[in-house]
Amino acid sequence: MSTNKFIGAHVSAAGGVENAPLRAKEIGANAFALFTKNQRQWVAKPLTQKSIDSFKKNCTALGFTSEQILPHDSYLINLGAPEEEKLEKSRAAFIDEMERCEQLGLTLLNFHPGSHLKKISETECLARIAESINLAHKAVPNVIAVIENTAGQGTNLGWRFEHLAEIIEQVEDKSRVGVCIDTCHTFVAGYDLRTFEACEATFAEFDRVVGMHYLRAMHINDSKIALGGKVDRHHSLGAGEIGWDCFKYICQDSRFDGIPLILETIEPEIWKDEIQSLRAFAL
Repeated sequence: MSTNKFIGAHVSAAGGVENAPLRAKEIGANAFALFTKNQRQWVAKPLTQKSIDSFKKNCTALGFTSEQILPHDSYLINLGAPEEEKLEKSRAAFIDEMERCEQLGLTLLNFHPGSHLKKISETECLARIAESINLAHKAVPNVIAVIENTAGQGTNLGWRFEHLAEIIEQVEDKSRVGVCIDTCHTFVAGYDLRTFEACEATFAEFDRVVGMHYLRAMHINDSKIALGGKVDRHHSLGAGEIGWDCFKYICQDSRFDGIPLILETIEPEIWKDEIQSLRAFAL
């Protein structure tokens, strides 16, 4: 088994965050993602000390370090919101998410960058996202803001590598900003991943525009939608438009070592098999 590849899935934290590492272990994962609160609510009860202690204890017992864990923020947050009230609310919620990570001893926070809603320009929206990250960095130490690339659906930004680069350029503490590449989002945004050659070209483009040193995590998903379709519909590995070559490529390339590689595929009941398939490629 390759010990350099951290492969897992986005597991449920139902019943308390301390259950997430247990569920990850059950599917043979050595990485996992989770929500530290209900992702569809603005405000959640604070984490209890008991829950925090149990989470840390379970992670230690099962061999999960902070580098192997990718918390995801609430879907309601829009760090590039055009309306001041929504922007303030989003920023406060994002800081709360970072504080929860800090309490749990976690160092990464994955988030979708934001949407302009056709009310402000792309440039202004990207600047607001960067400023939101700067404010969160000032409020909470240590946690790294990990920007997820998007599918390009609606008015969401972050689907072009140039968007990610523009945000990062305006972040003051560049040691605390990174990127999570979602393979499905990348593909439907127009970057081909169907062959080894296509992967070479796409990641060379990412390196040129953003820089591979900013890659802090990946979401490993096939796509129900064709190349450039700009609709976010995940599929099981090998069952969609991307196919197995992309996932073999990632597992065999050392540039993807030491970061969480997280499944968000559509059949949790086969996550264990998908993880085993990825591990087999990494040998």
